[in-house]
Amino acid sequence: MSSSILRRSSLLSQNPSLRNHFLTCLFSSLSSPPQSHHLSPSNQRLEILGSGYHFPTANVTGSSSVSVGTSKFPSGSRSGLVNSSFFRLFGSQPAVEPSTSDGLTVEGIISNQWTILDESENDWKSHASAIAQSIHVIKRRLQWKSLIVRLEVLSVQLDKPDLWDDPVRAGKISREHGSLMSRMKEVKAFEQELLEHIDMIKLAREEDDADLQSESVKALLEMRRNAKEKELEAMLSGEHDSCSCFIEVQAGAGGTESMDWASMVMKMYKMWAHRHGYGVTVVDEMPGEIAGIKRATIKVDGEYVYGYAKAEVGVHRLVRCSPFDSAKRRHTSFAAVAVIPILGDTSTRVQINESDLKIERFRAGGAGGQHVNTTESAVRITHIPTGVTASCQNERSQHQNKASAMTVLQARLDQLEMARQAQMNAQHTQSLTEISWGNQIRTYVLHPYRMVKDLRTNYEVSDPDSVLEGEIDNFILSFLSSALDKDEDYS
Repeated sequence: MSSSILRRSSLLSQNPSLRNHFLTCLFSSLSSPPQSHHLSPSNQRLEILGSGYHFPTANVTGSSSVSVGTSKFPSGSRSGLVNSSFFRLFGSQPAVEPSTSDGLTVEGIISNQWTILDESENDWKSHASAIAQSIHVIKRRLQWKSLIVRLEVLSVQLDKPDLWDDPVRAGKISREHGSLMSRMKEVKAFEQELLEHIDMIKLAREEDDADLQSESVKALLEMRRNAKEKELEAMLSGEHDSCSCFIEVQAGAGGTESMDWASMVMKMYKMWAHRHGYGVTVVDEMPGEIAGIKRATIKVDGEYVYGYAKAEVGVHRLVRCSPFDSAKRRHTSFAAVAVIPILGDTSTRVQINESDLKIERFRAGGAGGQHVNTTESAVRITHIPTGVTASCQNERSQHQNKASAMTVLQARLDQLEMARQAQMNAQHTQSLTEISWGNQIRTYVLHPYRMVKDLRTNYEVSDPDSVLEGEIDNFILSFLSSALDKDEDYS
């Protein structure tokens, strides 16, 4: 690695135009997004990402200098100009689009339509084209234009002198600004790294340096593989995607058949959660008279659980020969799924007053044990102003059931408020949609043929058993990618 850096340094020192281009890219890229932070004191080190070059800097005000190899350019000089305006790192001027030394940009790579070959092919243009396409997808999924506008708005708010008069609001603004800045910097750094590797490949070809060219091509291949992970991360960039959540399943039309189907759907989500190492807690469950469940709620704890699980909101339809029909006729059953994010104390939107609550206590149902069915340990809480209810009967004590019910009630009220304020679409509303024909998002067919098909994306598999055992990741990713990729205006 050190020999590679020395070789690159030697090539830069021999090529003034490329050296100056790197300096320009460094400072113009740093000046792009608005930010409220300040540079640390002198002796800070700046680095061109992906290139192996570090630049020690003096104070950002007054005179300054940048060293490359043995060459030094004082601020204000005409050769290798490093003007102090370059150090306006967080100004409001629009960013210069990153490019190679000959002016090639990511959009230029896409417009060139270089053929994308298999990863095993040692073709740098193929790797570069695949990476550029991934950057295009990432920006679209992050809603790049909206992200930049939002950053500008937040930067203005952060610069207000009275911001911290309201610490709660200030903290929220600061966290959102930091999160958006982090996303933007990561994408810009990835973009800059791609262009720098292309510059190095072109320079190595000019200098007939096979080792440097081979190393840069390998670096592009590694970037190409990482780009797919970054595309996935971009899917989960919503405000609450990183939260844990509650998953609710409710049986629809079909009596015992639908209650049994609802229990199968709930089991599918439990198995999916366990596959990913998420924590699962049963909060509430109302068993059916003969089999299955009328409704149930589980709490799923983990990173980005809500971001994934929100793809499951809607009605799920089952077609099979009923095990409860002696004539073995084919039946259609429905179950509705709702997913509610758990925002946590710092993000809670609705304040609940004790005077607005109606608390009822009753004996828990189900098989129970020596204690659970003999005392009124189950709790149902109703929020009188909205009529929203939550219940819990699975804990051993009334206090534990009340605490769990309050958590569910808080999450439901938060989501109701989110829907009212943001006019969110149907998948984020608090109530379940009509559980019947015409509203299903996915169909599970066990007879006369075997298939599971998502009606939103047309993605389907012929192995329903694996799906019912929790292998639903492909359905989730297919829906998330299709929903995000509809928006083509990202620039």
